[in-house]
Amino acid sequence: MKEESYSNYLKLQNLLSSQDPVSKKHNNEEHDETLFIIVHQVFELWFKQIIHELLSIIDLLSTNKLDDRQLGKIVSRLDRIIKIQKILVDQFQVLETMTPMDFLEFRNLLSPASGFQSLQFRVIENLLGLPDQQRIKFSSNKYDSFLNEEEQKKLKNIIKSGSMFKLIDDWLNRTPFIVSEKFNFWEQYQQAVHKLIKKDNEKILVNPNLEEEEKNTRILENNKVLDSYKHLFDSDEHDKLLKSGSKRLSQQSTLAALFILLYRDEPMLHLPYKMITNLIDIDIFLTSWRHRHSLLARRMIGFKVGTGGSSGYNYLKKAVSRHSVFDDFLNLSSYLIPRTFLPKLPSELKSNLGYYFSHGDK
Repeated sequence: MKEESYSNYLKLQNLLSSQDPVSKKHNNEEHDETLFIIVHQVFELWFKQIIHELLSIIDLLSTNKLDDRQLGKIVSRLDRIIKIQKILVDQFQVLETMTPMDFLEFRNLLSPASGFQSLQFRVIENLLGLPDQQRIKFSSNKYDSFLNEEEQKKLKNIIKSGSMFKLIDDWLNRTPFIVSEKFNFWEQYQQAVHKLIKKDNEKILVNPNLEEEEKNTRILENNKVLDSYKHLFDSDEHDKLLKSGSKRLSQQSTLAALFILLYRDEPMLHLPYKMITNLIDIDIFLTSWRHRHSLLARRMIGFKVGTGGSSGYNYLKKAVSRHSVFDDFLNLSSYLIPRTFLPKLPSELKSNLGYYFSHGDK
C-alpha cells in the first residue's frame, strides 16, 4: 500500500490550483482578485465544517432521550461552531486590506456571480432553523431562486434532516414542569416578580432626585415590564404571539428554558444552560458576520446595486436584524430575577438536580 503524503492527503494540487481570476482571462490580471477568491473559498470551507457539525448535532438531538454524554458532545460541537464563526468575522479584516478602487478594477467581471448563490450558507440558515416567512425577499423572489436546479434539490434534501430550532423546542417540551402537589414553582416565581417590581416602585417613589413626572413614567415602565410576563403563563396570550410571529418557541419550552437559565448553578442544568447560551452566541456571531458583510459592501460599493442584482448594502443591512434564529432565547434575559428573589427549591427537587454519591454496601 502506497504511503500517504501530506500533499496527496490534503489534495493540495486541486486546492491550490482552484484560484482562477476572471481578470486573467481578459489579459489584465488584477492583483487583488486572488485575495478576493481565496477569502471566499475559505469562507466556503468553514461553512462546510459548520454544516458537518450541525448535521451531527441534529442527529444527536433526533433521539427521544438525551443523556449527559450526548449533551456534552452537542455543547462541544456548538463551541466549535462558535470558534469558527469568530474566524469568519475576523476574516473580513483581510478582505478590507483591498481598497474600493482595487475592487472596482475587476468587480464588473464578476456579474452575475453573487454571495446570494452560496448554497452552503443557505444550508446553514435552514439547519439552524431560519423560517421562510422571516426572510427578506429580493424582487419578490424566493431566496433559493438564485440557486441552480441541482443546488435547489440538494437544499430541499438537506432540509429534511430537520432544524436545530425545532429539535431544541421539542427537547425543551419534554422537560417536565416544576409542579407538584406540595410545590408550584411558577406560582412562587410570579410572586417573586411582583415583589421585585413592587420594591423597585417603592424606591422610585421615595427618590428625592426624581421629579413627579419622571417617577410616574418609571413606574409606568415597570408596570409594562410586569405586563410582558403575561404570555409566560397565559397560553392564549402566548398563542397570539406565536401566530403573529413575535415568538416561535412554545410556551412550555419557553418556561423550561427560563427555569434552566434561572437555576443554571444546579449541576444537572450546567450542560442545558451551556447549550442554550451557545445557541444565543451562534446567533450573535451570525448577526455580527452579516453586519461586517454589510459594512464591507458599503465600504466597497457604497449604495450601488450588488453584482447579483440586489440592493447591495440596503438588503444586507435589513438581513442583519431580520435573519436571527434564536431571539426567543436571547429575550429570556427580560425575565431573569436576582438570585435573592428566586424561589427556594424543595430539598427533594434540589437533590434531583445535583450530583450525589450513594454510600451503599460495597
